[in-house]
Amino acid sequence: MKNELVRRVARWLPSLLWACVIFYASSRPGSTLPGGYSVQGHLGEYFVFGALLSLALAPSRPWIRAVAIAAILASLYGITDEFHQHFVAQRTPDVVDWGFDTIGAVTGALCAVAVREAIRRRRQRLA
Repeated sequence: MKNELVRRVARWLPSLLWACVIFYASSRPGSTLPGGYSVQGHLGEYFVFGALLSLALAPSRPWIRAVAIAAILASLYGITDEFHQHFVAQRTPDVVDWGFDTIGAVTGALCAVAVREAIRRRRQRLA
């Protein structure tokens, strides 16, 4: 039982830490962001988040469900992130940014689960 708890925490900790990284980045005033914040920033940040969430979810769910749940969770977090920016100097919430967050999360979740499944299949063939 204790080992299962440790495994669950280990699976979810990267996602939680990455959510903290996103929150920290969103807490910085707009003028302090390196090179401004771009579409690539939103896509990349949420690509990682979607990938981490899907990997946390994948061991206990079919891959398509893990991707869907990861994308929904990341997208909902993106909404809260945009709302949070309303209270940060030189930052504004933007539905377009949220859209790029969601696209990044879906892409990251799909890529992570695809790689995980490819590794799993290869291991089965080699066993």
